[in-house]
Amino acid sequence: MKNLLFLILFLAQTVSAQFTNISIVKEVKAKEKGLVVSAHPLASEAGAQILKKGGNAFDAAIATQFALAVVYPQAGNIGGGGFLVGYTKKGEKIALDYRETAPKNASRDMYLDEKGKANTDLSQNGRLAVGVPGSVSGMFYTHQKFGKLPISVLIQPAIDLAQKGFAITEREANLLNDTREDFLKHNSHPTAFTKEIPWKKGDILVQKELAQTLKLIQKQGQKAFYEGKNAQLLVSEMKRGNGIITLEDLKNYKTKERIALQFDYKNHEIISMPLPSSGGILLAQMLKMSSFENLEKYQQNSPEAVQVMVEAERRAFADRAEFMGDPDFIEDKTQMLISEEYLKNRWKNFSFEKATPSAEVGKIIAQPKESTETTHISIIDKFGNAVAVTTTLNGLYGSKVVVKGGGYFLNNEMDDFSVKPGVPNMFGAVGGEANKIEPNKRMLSSMTPTIILKNGKPYIVVGTPGGTTIPTSVYQSIVNVIDFKMTPSSAVNSAKFHHQWLPEMVFVEKNFPENTLKILEQKNYKFEKRGGIGRTEMIVIDEKGNATAVADSRGDDSVAVE
Repeated sequence: MKNLLFLILFLAQTVSAQFTNISIVKEVKAKEKGLVVSAHPLASEAGAQILKKGGNAFDAAIATQFALAVVYPQAGNIGGGGFLVGYTKKGEKIALDYRETAPKNASRDMYLDEKGKANTDLSQNGRLAVGVPGSVSGMFYTHQKFGKLPISVLIQPAIDLAQKGFAITEREANLLNDTREDFLKHNSHPTAFTKEIPWKKGDILVQKELAQTLKLIQKQGQKAFYEGKNAQLLVSEMKRGNGIITLEDLKNYKTKERIALQFDYKNHEIISMPLPSSGGILLAQMLKMSSFENLEKYQQNSPEAVQVMVEAERRAFADRAEFMGDPDFIEDKTQMLISEEYLKNRWKNFSFEKATPSAEVGKIIAQPKESTETTHISIIDKFGNAVAVTTTLNGLYGSKVVVKGGGYFLNNEMDDFSVKPGVPNMFGAVGGEANKIEPNKRMLSSMTPTIILKNGKPYIVVGTPGGTTIPTSVYQSIVNVIDFKMTPSSAVNSAKFHHQWLPEMVFVEKNFPENTLKILEQKNYKFEKRGGIGRTEMIVIDEKGNATAVADSRGDDSVAVE
């Protein structure tokens, strides 16, 4: 009887310790308080709790990133990489690059068959698709330079979530069920992500192996990931298939501090990510080109505004394919590409009369595709710091490979290289020579974490997932606020569109204004309706210090306040 009573009490304590009380909050207004917006309510809350303990925005970003690795496994990660754009209360403008790198044994033609045909299954699924992960290095670099609280405190929320488990949403249950066969195909060992009966809303996802990995990192620092036991587990995972990451690759990985891309737009200072992200350059090009036509004259999503913005997107993405890649491997032409002279010349063949054929703005070469499964965090604190972080595994659950004994997914980021110049990647983006595969190189990205200053203070913190739709979604969200004077909620949630030079098609969300489509179809534009574009996380701070944080309605994204 005593044993039974003990068991009942133990089970009651275990259940109550699990994270089941999950509340999604879409908008919060606050003053002199920190705010966190991310793809999952529990991750946002982890960041907010750190702010309550006296941590700054950088501390909160680290806690939120590690928590997302647990509660948002389709994109949150320790087995992937990303970019951080920051602004400190001292006025420093930060750009950290912890993008994955190609292993030393990678080669230009590693995904081509005997006939020279690209095998994109190998670059998108399984162990050969994996780039050397950068996320853990990036978070430790962030902490070393800008952190306030001990790193052990920042990782603890993620450990608790992994060890005790959390209730999954209906959306998460459906994703796990839909991807079950891929998990089984690419993992011979049991993982936390499959079970005999289908997942359903409210089921508890417990990740014991991941909790142990996080505890190791908490105790031993980033070396625990890149050397020692975890490194051995990761390399052993490579050897179970055709993976090529070595112990040397892991040990040699380094986060790089880049010079943040800065430019002005209508009396606002934009801070965004430079190469190897194309996002900042594309954003600069699109904003500057559309300013030639004074967007503010038009209504948001009117035929005129959409035509101007689509044509700016067309020209920017043509440049992406030809000129952009890892700046350590190519000639960096950023300053030319965002110069007034170059962009005015680029805009000369724009006409309100008709669509500009894509062949007229770039050499038609095939493009790589880029996965939409990324995730973004926007954070401000009461001290005056702001952080925008975009991080990814690339595809949904990355390569689908879970490290045995480690409990975390590995990325499929190698697909973001030009597997073969002219062959589209999983997002349809075409790449050329600048983004070809080379050992230790960082693959081109579209991630666009961005901070906008007004009168020298943070005004907008913004970013989104969405593969190649990232720069265009950030672009639209910014002009919605600055040019069209929309509220933050309307700016984030209104119908979006996307064009990327190739294909000629303009993608629009299903609720896009029909009248605009009809008028533009008469000018030779082709449209295709699709599901949601991006999941934008935005914070806007007015001149009186009132902040509004908005989580995109397209997902389970959520805001938490200090």
